[in-house]
Amino acid sequence: MNVTLEKLDDVTAILNVNIEESDYKDKVNSDLKEIGRTHKIPGFRPGHVPVDQLRRRFGRQVKSEVLNHEAAEAAFKYIEDNKLEILGQPLPVEVKEINMDDKDYSFQFEIGLLPNIDITLDKSEHLPFYTIKVSDDMLKEQDTQLRERFGAQVPGEEVDAKALVKGAIMELNEDGTVKEGDDAIQVVDGIVGPMYFKSKEQTDLFMGKKLGDKVVFNPWKTCDGHIPELASMLHVDKDRVTDLHNDFQMVISEIIVLKLAEHGQEFYDEVFGKDKIKDEKAYNDALKQMIAQSLAPNSETLFRLDAQNYFTKKAGEFEIPKGFLKKLMLARNPELTAEKLDAEFDSMIPALRWQMIRDHIARTHDMQITEADLLAIGKQIAAQQFAQYGMTNVDEDTITNFAKNIVADKNYRQRLIEQVSDQKLFNIIKASVTLDMKEVSLDDFKKLVEEAAPSKEA
Repeated sequence: MNVTLEKLDDVTAILNVNIEESDYKDKVNSDLKEIGRTHKIPGFRPGHVPVDQLRRRFGRQVKSEVLNHEAAEAAFKYIEDNKLEILGQPLPVEVKEINMDDKDYSFQFEIGLLPNIDITLDKSEHLPFYTIKVSDDMLKEQDTQLRERFGAQVPGEEVDAKALVKGAIMELNEDGTVKEGDDAIQVVDGIVGPMYFKSKEQTDLFMGKKLGDKVVFNPWKTCDGHIPELASMLHVDKDRVTDLHNDFQMVISEIIVLKLAEHGQEFYDEVFGKDKIKDEKAYNDALKQMIAQSLAPNSETLFRLDAQNYFTKKAGEFEIPKGFLKKLMLARNPELTAEKLDAEFDSMIPALRWQMIRDHIARTHDMQITEADLLAIGKQIAAQQFAQYGMTNVDEDTITNFAKNIVADKNYRQRLIEQVSDQKLFNIIKASVTLDMKEVSLDDFKKLVEEAAPSKEA
């Protein structure tokens, strides 16, 4: 077997694979015998079918499969042995029908070569790393949210923005009188949450109202006519409210307000775990750290944009194998048409260039992705999901078991690999260059993100 490289230009080449009979004959005979052993062939016992008979019936199929497999294996081995940096995978130049009378065969594979990218990562390269300053307003807002989360619902005297309102809800006639009769909707034990209304106008009708007050409101407007929500509020079947636009009157009999949790050891224990916080100063410091941690992903996102922009500019306008990449995309996406690809290809070029740059960085730094890496990011995702439900003190074993399920999910695994790849790539960049640490306000940070983000025209 002989493999040679024929360069078409700096970024594309043809691999010529020449196969002689001695390269495949034994494999073909072995596969034919396996068919005779495992297949039921009329007139013969399994394992006793003459090879000539098998060759007549299955020879073309087996020979074709063996030749194509051997050719592909030879191409990949050549790429590996010669340390060729290729894009995607080799593509067969053409699919030829096997002539059974031939003994020697030639196959061709087109390959895209990674362009020569002149990038060196070292400490002479300076990149900014922005963190968001935790302001007093942020601390106050976070404190209020925590006090609300760990607060208690208690009887109140006046409806406020967080209150639940209980009372009788009666349907009104067009003249504003209470509707009577069997078809009238009357809810004795009604309850509404004005904070959840879709209409601010309807919410405002309840604000400041007290026990015994009457409020005329429109249930349809509170939920934009969402039938299940409307039926639930009025305690009736869905078919009763499909076109119900009437006003209703609610006589307030009870107001439930949210009493914020008070600072103290019980509150600190609920938020951060038992005895981890002992006083107000420690609480404020922990609160600041909590906010900083929640803002940290934003810093990472901006750094990645800045790094991508910096190294894309530094690499310059290197040549890319456009023709090969189009063929590769069409081969990988059967639903994609050549016409659609031609129309959209130019808009893909910036992303393709960056992918080649990141591949270059990954290769030159021997970046590897392991199962331990996937489990680590799975644990991060698990902890975040628990935190969304207010579960901030979940034990390590529970998080680990949850993470293992995430990693094992075939539908989720590829996304994890991509996340780990991104994480490792930018960790390599951060470790290799000099980071200029800068703390900025939230407003200034937003402006920096807008400036770094790819323009819609690009």
